[in-house]
Amino acid sequence: MAAHLNYAQDDSNEELLSLDRGPITSQFDYVYKKSGNYRSDGKRYEVVRVISLDKLRQNVLDTLEVYSKKEGELKATIAGHETTISSLNKKLEETTGNLVSVTEEKDSMSFLGIQVSKASYNTMLWTAIAALLGTLLFFVYKFRKSNSLTQEAKSNLSELEVEYEDHRRRALEREQRISRQLQDEINKYKKTK
Repeated sequence: MAAHLNYAQDDSNEELLSLDRGPITSQFDYVYKKSGNYRSDGKRYEVVRVISLDKLRQNVLDTLEVYSKKEGELKATIAGHETTISSLNKKLEETTGNLVSVTEEKDSMSFLGIQVSKASYNTMLWTAIAALLGTLLFFVYKFRKSNSLTQEAKSNLSELEVEYEDHRRRALEREQRISRQLQDEINKYKKTK
């Protein structure tokens, strides 16, 4: 019964093997199984039908042609993808360059016609404000000091004017007194004479 099963499996394998369908390896197996053999000069030979060999050869060539076409299509697809990748890389470089340019422009501003970063601009601006504020405080200090000196000078001047007026009035009174005394003396002298 085991031998009978063996033959049944061989018959089903032979039905699967064919030169008209299936992969090339099964077609080679078919040709090998359908070939006859003989011995000559102590060497074993396989006899293959020329029609089967021609059919197998044609099938192999057809398969190679199909694979060659597929390879060409794949190469064309790869070339197309490489072109697309190259174009996308160029666009990416362009976009990156534009992004860098826009970022630099965003992070800088024009000051007196020169592009400066915002940090530098802020530093210059606050330095200028601090310098102007310092100058303002210096002038306010100088003004107040000179104003207080002016007020003091006016006060001293008014005191000096008051003293001068007092001195002039006293001098005038003294002169008048001396003039009176002199006149009195002159009058006395004239009377005595």
